[in-house]
Amino acid sequence: MKLKREDIFKALDTISLPGDGKSMIESGAVQNVMTFADEVVVDIKMTTPALHIKKRAEADIIKVIKEKVHPDAKVQVNIKVEKAPQQNPNLIKGQPIPGIKNIVAVASGKGGVGKSTVTSNFAVSLSKMGFKVGVLDADIYGPSVPIMFDVANEKPLSVKVNGKSKMKPIENYGIKILSIGFFTKPDQAVIWRGPMAAKALNQLIFDADWGELDFLLIDLPPGTGDIHLSIMQALPITGAVVVSTPQNVALADARKGVAMFQQENISVPVLGIVENMAYFTPAELPENKYYIFGEKGAQHLAEDLRVPFLGEIPIVQSIREAGDAGRPAALQENTTVAQAFEEFTRNAVEETVRRNTELPATEAIKITTMAGCSAVK
Repeated sequence: MKLKREDIFKALDTISLPGDGKSMIESGAVQNVMTFADEVVVDIKMTTPALHIKKRAEADIIKVIKEKVHPDAKVQVNIKVEKAPQQNPNLIKGQPIPGIKNIVAVASGKGGVGKSTVTSNFAVSLSKMGFKVGVLDADIYGPSVPIMFDVANEKPLSVKVNGKSKMKPIENYGIKILSIGFFTKPDQAVIWRGPMAAKALNQLIFDADWGELDFLLIDLPPGTGDIHLSIMQALPITGAVVVSTPQNVALADARKGVAMFQQENISVPVLGIVENMAYFTPAELPENKYYIFGEKGAQHLAEDLRVPFLGEIPIVQSIREAGDAGRPAALQENTTVAQAFEEFTRNAVEETVRRNTELPATEAIKITTMAGCSAVK
């Protein structure tokens, strides 16, 4: 038996270090391979000294060589631990994604205003208009997009793109979708600090085969925190849509959400505000509108902040039922709900076109320190 180095390299190209999305060859973890008849010595480099990670890497290498090269191969693995270069762990790449024309962040100042519901139906309405659309569920701690698209049990596959291993987004209703929810169990809480969340987002954004998209919608978590800064540093955001309900407590937080994007050193154009749960119309009284949470609060906020008002979405039971069933309400034809989402989407598209015509391309922001509000430079 004579082992060949090229066969060893091919085998190692099919596995990765624990927690790394790239193969051992692609990531540069494999430093050297030597073969002697039926023996092979593999030198690899790691940045973590954790014993269980090193043991797992060693076991993976031995297993793949025996399975793909020769079952009787004698394998020796030498692991060298090198300290990772010092950098701010919250920073992730700041570059555009080839093939994606517009990246729109959908945000809300507070939770419970229906941001993910709006994002899902926004995506479907764009697709119905003929656009190629993707959705990135960036709500690391509470991902709900997989449920809303009826793909909660799906798992992204790995595909080769130009010789590199990439995640293939899950597709349904013509929408490409990626979410941390695909990689966690339904009853598993994601308990991560900022650096871990940033790393996960980095992989979902840049290690994915998004292909050609007219719009990539990013469903942000509520608030104005670490994930938002990481996303805006990672990508040049075309514009942001802020979702609010009409009541004062939601409007106060929506105002902060708009202010975040408009901060001088962030300067992400706000495409507008959309008012969700705007009014209720009972089926037996189709001409009546009941403003349960207040009347036109988000519209007045948009006027006050001098940003576009994109539309109002009524409170309709079918919207909730459609989201729970994994079939967004905008998929329906000629319904009041579908028409409301289509009007909002048309307005958002018009504002995107106006923004691209009148303003220069957005640059990814550079975050240095976290000293109060002077964190962005």
